[in-house]
Amino acid sequence: MARRVAPLTDNKVKNAKPTNKEQVISDGQGLQLRILPNGTKSWRYVFKNPLTGKRSSITLGTYPSLKIANARQQATSHRELVSQGIDPKAYLHEEKIKYEAQNKHTLFNVSKEWFNLKKHDVTEDYAQDIWRSLELHVFPAIGNQSITTITAQLVINTLKIVEAKGSLETVKRLAQRLNEIMTYAANCGLIEVNPISGVKAAFKKPQKEHMKALEPHELPELMITLANASIRCSTRCLIEFQLHTMTRPNEAAGAQWSEFDLSNKIWTIPAERMKKRKEHRIPITSEVLELLKLMKKMRIDSEYVFPSTKNPKKPMHSQTANMALKRMGFGGRLVSHGLRSIASSTLNAEGHDYYLIEAALAHLVGNESHRAYNRTDYLERRRELMSWWSKHIVKASQAKSSLAAVA
Repeated sequence: MARRVAPLTDNKVKNAKPTNKEQVISDGQGLQLRILPNGTKSWRYVFKNPLTGKRSSITLGTYPSLKIANARQQATSHRELVSQGIDPKAYLHEEKIKYEAQNKHTLFNVSKEWFNLKKHDVTEDYAQDIWRSLELHVFPAIGNQSITTITAQLVINTLKIVEAKGSLETVKRLAQRLNEIMTYAANCGLIEVNPISGVKAAFKKPQKEHMKALEPHELPELMITLANASIRCSTRCLIEFQLHTMTRPNEAAGAQWSEFDLSNKIWTIPAERMKKRKEHRIPITSEVLELLKLMKKMRIDSEYVFPSTKNPKKPMHSQTANMALKRMGFGGRLVSHGLRSIASSTLNAEGHDYYLIEAALAHLVGNESHRAYNRTDYLERRRELMSWWSKHIVKASQAKSSLAAVA
């Protein structure tokens, strides 16, 4: 016959004093109060595991946060499970997993975890574009869904709304990004397999559009228009700088003075600012030096060569050049990224070395094996190429209309 234990009272629990060793006071029917030497009082339920027959215990909480009445309620619930042949510890673990799947591991939360890894592999501007697209088109509809309830049909229904607006390229990118998120979830053990791997087949393929750019023979028109445009001198300087250096809009707009070695005439863009996450060195021509000198003369206290007019502690927006080109009348004909295309088309037409041109554009040439053996960036050989291109720009602008014209 089991020994009867007098139930605890709140006063008895409250007045129990710690000693130099752990104390255990029983409330009966498996509920115990542990008192540690540091004064901590915690409730636990002790039971015989119905599956193994071994003695086991579950910590319920600490006193006074968990009162006697609530501790007894928890102990009663666990006793009922044991009487049904269920291990309460295993039951609680399964319930926790279910709860997290429904509340913690939502598509939004898992996307945040994935994005915190993804953003280190892409440029800051592209990372912002990724997250913004999910905020606009995905999270409002299914962001609070448990990752375990995301199905191909659910994603298709969500993206069909975007497709109906004619944004096929956005649909393609969203499908790709959601696939990466679901693959990440599978790799983390949150789901068994990625259920949306084939959703892109449910949508029309977007027509591939080339970046809008002028033809090489239209370069004089651009330079003359630029010279007479009603835009800030710093914006004009940025456009010419981007044209001379053949860089992408965000690479040019985000240029920092610390990246320039003027004594050796080299601009080094760090890997984290490059699309392919690979450091890019650019020979600085005499014409580019003139543009840098002009920006220095503006005496703007900023770490950036082209600081924002609103906040000099930040760079100009990567779309600043784009908006200026639109206002100059080149909307539908030229985007700032297309300045690179003018350079590429001109240099190739003039018979310059293909590998030097691709290196100047920071393109990866050849397969992975080829790149592993050929690691040169042709820096010294590119000096002549860049010099030719800068002089060609000045010549096309009839010299006087270019900020980069060397006196």
